[in-house]
Amino acid sequence: MEGKKHILLVEDDESMGFLLQDSLESYGYRVTHYSNGREAFSNFHTQHFDLCLLDVMMPIMDGFTLATEIRKTDEITPIIFLTAKALKEDRIKGFKLGADDYVTKPFSVEELALRIKVILKRGKVVSESSENLTFSDFTLDTVNLTLNTPQNRIQLTQKETDILTLFAKNQNTLLKREFILKAIWEDDGYFVGRSLDVFISKLRKYLSSDPNLKIANVHGAGYKFEVSPISSL
Repeated sequence: MEGKKHILLVEDDESMGFLLQDSLESYGYRVTHYSNGREAFSNFHTQHFDLCLLDVMMPIMDGFTLATEIRKTDEITPIIFLTAKALKEDRIKGFKLGADDYVTKPFSVEELALRIKVILKRGKVVSESSENLTFSDFTLDTVNLTLNTPQNRIQLTQKETDILTLFAKNQNTLLKREFILKAIWEDDGYFVGRSLDVFISKLRKYLSSDPNLKIANVHGAGYKFEVSPISSL
């Protein structure tokens, strides 16, 4: 029997932290709660976590700083930010740091639990597919979340892998923006759309060394992953 998924919860409000821990445990998760980012980071590598819930506004070390430190050594574990701030700049910053989702307070525990379930389920589906997808001289390892190039190996996040997998399975085909958003996030709202733009920009950098690969923006429609034949000359 599969063990309980382990969630790292970092929330400086003790009442909120207790409520979230108790509620998520009632959904069948194992939850470890820390009240500040520094304490959480010092213990992050001593345990295995399946997902991180990080409050943004915290003393000692805020959520954005904690996520930055986590992403220096861990590009895989999903991160959800919890925040009372609804500014679009903060949401975009969170996604640039490698967040998988962004939940604005106040929120219902039911909504949060659903978002967690979707993210963990998506990661499981990708890992169980056990596929290596090739395009030009690149190989995408969907199990280990790596993009292998002739020069090096790039560690991807789960979201980057999901998006690139979608492109690799639909080479030279127009994918409408709404389709991508629904397939990856199950949501096509404004902020999710902006996060897609951030991920597309990152993927373009990863692929930039190969002139045969291009993520083309089809104005007003979506994206096309253009893969040209490798020249035999």
